[in-house]
Amino acid sequence: MGTIISGDRVKQIAAKIEHKLINTLGTTLEEAANDEIYKATAGCIRDDIMTKWAESRKKSDAQGVKKLYYMSAEFLMGRALSNNLINMEMYKDYRQALWKLGIDFDEIVEEETDAGLGNGGLGRLAACFLDSMATLNFPVIGCGIRYEFGLFKQKIMDGMQVEMEDDWLREGNIWEVERPELSVEVHFNGYIEEHWTEKGLKIIHKDYNTVVAVPYDMPVIGYKSDTPATLRLWSARSKQRFDLHSFNEGIYDKAMADQAFAEVISKVLYPADDHMQGKMLRLKQFYFLASATMQLMVKHHKEKKGDLHTLSDYVTVQINDTHPTLAIPELMRILMDEEGFGWEEAYAIVRKIFNYTNHTIMTEALECWDENMFKLLLPRIYQIICVMNEKYCDKLRIYYGEHHEKISKMSMIGNNQVRMANLCIAVCHRVNGVSQLHGDILKQQLFHDSYNLYPQKYIAITNGITHRRWLALANPQLCQLIKDHTTGDVLKDYRIFEQILLFKNDVSFQHKYQQIKQQNKKRFAKYIEKKQGVVINTDSIFDVQCKRMHEYKRQLMKCLHIIYLYQQLKKQPDYLSTPITFIFAAKAAPGYARAKDIIRLIHSVKDMIDADPVIREKIQVVFVENYSVSVAENLIPAADISEQISTAGMEASGTGNMKFMMNGALTIGTMDGANVEIFEQVGAENIFIFGASVEEVGNMKRYHTYNPGTVFEKNPKIRDICNCLIDGELPKIGKQKYSDIYQSLLFGEYGQPDQYFVLYDLPSYIETYDKVYNTYVNHYDEWIQKAIVNTAKSGFFSSDRTVAEYNDKIWKLSTIK
Repeated sequence: MGTIISGDRVKQIAAKIEHKLINTLGTTLEEAANDEIYKATAGCIRDDIMTKWAESRKKSDAQGVKKLYYMSAEFLMGRALSNNLINMEMYKDYRQALWKLGIDFDEIVEEETDAGLGNGGLGRLAACFLDSMATLNFPVIGCGIRYEFGLFKQKIMDGMQVEMEDDWLREGNIWEVERPELSVEVHFNGYIEEHWTEKGLKIIHKDYNTVVAVPYDMPVIGYKSDTPATLRLWSARSKQRFDLHSFNEGIYDKAMADQAFAEVISKVLYPADDHMQGKMLRLKQFYFLASATMQLMVKHHKEKKGDLHTLSDYVTVQINDTHPTLAIPELMRILMDEEGFGWEEAYAIVRKIFNYTNHTIMTEALECWDENMFKLLLPRIYQIICVMNEKYCDKLRIYYGEHHEKISKMSMIGNNQVRMANLCIAVCHRVNGVSQLHGDILKQQLFHDSYNLYPQKYIAITNGITHRRWLALANPQLCQLIKDHTTGDVLKDYRIFEQILLFKNDVSFQHKYQQIKQQNKKRFAKYIEKKQGVVINTDSIFDVQCKRMHEYKRQLMKCLHIIYLYQQLKKQPDYLSTPITFIFAAKAAPGYARAKDIIRLIHSVKDMIDADPVIREKIQVVFVENYSVSVAENLIPAADISEQISTAGMEASGTGNMKFMMNGALTIGTMDGANVEIFEQVGAENIFIFGASVEEVGNMKRYHTYNPGTVFEKNPKIRDICNCLIDGELPKIGKQKYSDIYQSLLFGEYGQPDQYFVLYDLPSYIETYDKVYNTYVNHYDEWIQKAIVNTAKSGFFSSDRTVAEYNDKIWKLSTIK
């Protein structure tokens, strides 16, 4: 249990928990189940938070400071109880209070369900930002959707992903506060009538469907801060909750129809969009978020300041990826149709308020909506975008003249689509990439023509992670080791990390550092055995690739490498002296067939290895089911090798790479995203880089010089690896034979070679991995030194630094005094 904390505070906390059990839950400590003890404990913490939260909002309004609305479709928050305790500096107190009551703190923590509000790096970044903004005392409201069933709960059945509902709200959410008094109406469908009056043109929206947006607010605590951020999540309700007349007549479907139309909007994150109904539901979701947020933002400003002409002086909006883009035309609609502003007057305010963070160069992720569907569902918003587009294209013609192709490419509407990214770059005050490389790609490739026109708009701000969660919570022993060897508070000042560079050659420090890694391996092994019944060799190398399942992230290439090792061990059983455990964790989007096939392939490779009694002693494949923030907190500190092997130029930044380096894993990766800056921070000798550069990939695409068939023919090892996909040695999962993956690797699709360059980079990866393995096995002291350097240099990737940079370059917020 560690050192027992004496004094009245622990006794008071224990008494509060017992009091909460009796007076709120109607049970005693002796009778209470673990979930009730969790609720009582969380309730005590919540009571302390609510006072700070209310006082902070009062101060913010009294001081009249500018406020940030951070809009995101995802907020991957993770569990709140432990993180709140760390940021409130009460973690040890509550642990000891529960110990005093005879209760295991860790068991109580496990009772909290991860909030189903995100999927990957986009949502985790948003969560880290709220933590850092609260820590830095910036006034912020994070705005998202309260998804009732999250993304999905992943089950692996017979080697295949099965999606199940993630009913994370089943037991309620003790951290949230419902605010029905702040509800607003959001309108869909119908038609628009225009009437000229003495005051000008009057727009009337008729025969629309109404959905009520109800906000649920949740405080997000900063470290040593009295300024909690607010996470505002919108839940969709029907205006007419129940049609009793139709129900009594036996027309049950009609009785529930209005409720079903409304409430489906906030059911699921990213509903499958491989059919028109799914696409329309996504569009409804994103407009629902945009409209509700803008309405309440305007309402709050009118109540506090009165004059909407000053709106841009008191609010700024950050659009986190394209999902919330419709907030731009929605604010135009509110200012013009409801507040009587003229077009130019409204547009002048709007273009000062909005800023856009781009998170991808992948074409399919730059949202475009079918024009006819958009016009039908959002008739007034469509009108506004049409006018915005017309005025924007007029400006483009002044600059680009008769270059119709460029103008067409940059327009907000084209090829029967409404383009969200183009709307953002046309209107927003600032457009930023999330790493220095990504920022350059936006300027030189993706938005090159816009950059020529408005170069001052474009900046790059490298992503970050909060070291409160990803060090203090995920790896408390390493955090304590750093505290013991540094001066100052490393959780408040990320620059303090660098002080441990002085100890990279210190034998005692190295030994303690290595012991912590080994204990983290044992912790994860215990977790995975309990959860999935998988037994892991903790003396093996932990090689981890955990991230969203996508072809550009190249989990497939890692699979091919494992097949290569299997084949080498078949020929030479002593090829590896130290065993390796390859750990994958990833969810595939429900409609993404190839990603699901790769999950099947991972399990086929696993089964092939497990069937060989000699090889399974040397290599093991583990797939971690239902990857989440709380799983990552267990897994990342245990990793020795961090797999960051995306195709160069396709990963905007990555944040997993930062979490791994902070926890002492060495990166094997391409010069992609923030890997470039990790390389710059730690030096070439402390990271393992392989593969084609962004320039090489660009040239192969531009000049059509990549021929995977040539790689296949000239390299016998590559040929053997690929042939394993089709020669029958791999156990089949269902009816899967992997011939389609084989074909895509060698011949590509739609007449184009494999756009992810897997076979091109695979020989370089194999060669570099041999260096990684040799360093770990034969030069372990050197490995530990490299790991310490990575931890020491990880401070730069703190989200505190990132948020401060956003504020300096974009938001211009003042702290709440």
